[in-house]
Amino acid sequence: MKIEHVFFDLDHTLWDFERNSALTFQKILPEAGVNLAFESFAKSYTPINAKYWKLYREEKVSKENLRYSRLKETFDALGYDVEDSVINHLSEEYIFQLPNFNHLFDGTIELLDYLDKKYELHIITNGFEEVQSLKMQRSGINGYFKEVITSESVGVKKPNPKVFKYAMSKASAAPENSMMIGDNLEADIQGAKDCGMNVIHYNSENLNDIPQNVTSVNHLLEIKQYI
Repeated sequence: MKIEHVFFDLDHTLWDFERNSALTFQKILPEAGVNLAFESFAKSYTPINAKYWKLYREEKVSKENLRYSRLKETFDALGYDVEDSVINHLSEEYIFQLPNFNHLFDGTIELLDYLDKKYELHIITNGFEEVQSLKMQRSGINGYFKEVITSESVGVKKPNPKVFKYAMSKASAAPENSMMIGDNLEADIQGAKDCGMNVIHYNSENLNDIPQNVTSVNHLLEIKQYI
């Protein structure tokens, strides 16, 4: 195995999505007059958001539907009455404010410094194009990556093989010389494996059911052992 190109997912892999998302909601909910304990909101919102992202990957909901419905369903689950105008405001304000919080996972910069000396680095993300570039710029990591591939630019989402093939084509990379690193076993790991890429799973959510044939790490710096 001669790795030449390393492709990263962004959210939940390098950029600490859950932490940054929580900080965003802690700011925008009270500003919009939503009087809910954040812990209660987050407990309902987190699985609902994950459900809608899965539907989005499967092309079953639009970006606009995802942004509105994840909030509407959360408020409904909590029995909290919110007007549609407030939900629409929150959905827009969330996207606007999210890139202002830019915590990275521990070890991100050290790992990127290490890999940057040896490989060409790239991003493949299902996140919304208009915010992903801001996240990378404001967290100071955009300079590490040669190619940044968003699912919106391809027209389909991971794990669709078109995303990975398009990314490798843009990077002039062969599957056997490419490594995909990501947190999502379906979208990142299986999707890349199906295209012949090497994979490393970053277990940012402390999952217990990792397939035996998948290399998985619990801290980003463990990746240095494998490439």
